[in-house]
This record gives sequence, C-alpha cells and structure tokens, in this order.
Amino acid sequence: MKRLATLPAVMLAMAILWPAPADAQTETSVTGAGAGIFPPGASYLGVPLNALELGMGLNVAGSWALGQFQTTLIGVSALGLEQDILVEGIASSSLPSGPGTAISSGRCTVNMGDGTPPVSGVPFTIVVAANADGTGSLALTLGATNLPTATVNEGYVTVK
Repeated sequence: MKRLATLPAVMLAMAILWPAPADAQTETSVTGAGAGIFPPGASYLGVPLNALELGMGLNVAGSWALGQFQTTLIGVSALGLEQDILVEGIASSSLPSGPGTAISSGRCTVNMGDGTPPVSGVPFTIVVAANADGTGSLALTLGATNLPTATVNEGYVTVK
C-alpha cells in the first residue's frame, strides 16, 4: 500500500523536474467563440455560404497542436432553405506563423446537414488571425477545398 501512495509524489516530482520539450516552451494559445461572415461567392461542395459560427480551444507550438475546433458553416440549400454544415475537428499539427496568427491542422468530421451521413477523417487546416479588439479572421481548408477567409465580427478570437 505504501508503494501506491508514493507513486503520485514521484510522478509530480518528475513533472516538475523534467524539462518540457523546446516546442512546449513557446506554446501559443488559440481561443475563440463567435460568428462571422464570408465574402460573396463563398461555397462548400456546391452550397453557397453566408456566415459561420465557431468555437475553438487550441495550443500550438513548433510543429504540434492540441485542441478542438468546431464551426457551423451557414449556407443556403438548393431549395432555398438554410443549410448548416457542421465541422468538428481535432488539431494535431501546426506551422510557424507571425504574431497574432496561428496555423493548425488535423482531421475532422463534416456533417453536410442535408441528411447524408457525416464524413470523418477529412483533413483540415485553419489559419486564425486575431485583432487587438477581439475580432479577427478565419481561413479554413477542408480536404482540397480552400474556403475564402471569413471575418469574425461577433464574439472574440485570441492568439497569445
């Protein structure tokens, strides 16, 4: 029993004394919750897009990323009705970027919102840029499709 009680203390000591990887020492936090608009002419798989809603919490450093990304692409179906395309992803890698900007990628699930089954394992890349006032922009690539950059004008976006 005594051996089990000392295990957490040993693990804590290792966590404190063991140096973090160099990438982890320059970690950037990317957070956001809000909504934005696409420029005219934006579309994904034939669905014209008007706006998006997003939520994200990511940590990026060097070539790695960890966290989740979710967005709802708001468009118009062929019948003229609102079509919400749900994108949920897990970030796993990143690229170096400038101040106030973060680039990360991973795999996601895309639910077209039209009754077809969701597609998982879709590669994604997001480029998040934050302004000092909490607004920003988000550029999203899903598979081979590069969506135009959306302006995030409601809620907040931070890259620190």
